[in-house]
Amino acid sequence: MAKHRIFTMSFAKVYPNYVQKAEKKDKTKAQVDELIRWLTGYSQDGLEEQLEKENDFETFFAEAPHMNPARKSIKGVICGIRVEEIEDPLMQEIRYLDKLIDELARGKKFENIKRD
Repeated sequence: MAKHRIFTMSFAKVYPNYVQKAEKKDKTKAQVDELIRWLTGYSQDGLEEQLEKENDFETFFAEAPHMNPARKSIKGVICGIRVEEIEDPLMQEIRYLDKLIDELARGKKFENIKRD
């Protein structure tokens, strides 16, 4: 079975869209980065290194230092699909990130987005 197209997309190519979506709602790149770091365990330097390498989503998540166990509490619909019901583990990780960015852009309190 062929890989889903998003798995082979460069994370660095999609990242500006995350930032742009947040900035349109008066949120910041720093907040986007903090959410990505919260989810994946990357340091800021590690995140920037991933962006420089232009790794695909599959590699980006495979190399993540420590996926936050609290991510399993992320619920809701993104792209018309409930994130908690996605069966493919990589697709679920990608959609967790999408959901975090979506919540940031929708004005949810930053402390509540991180689910700590």
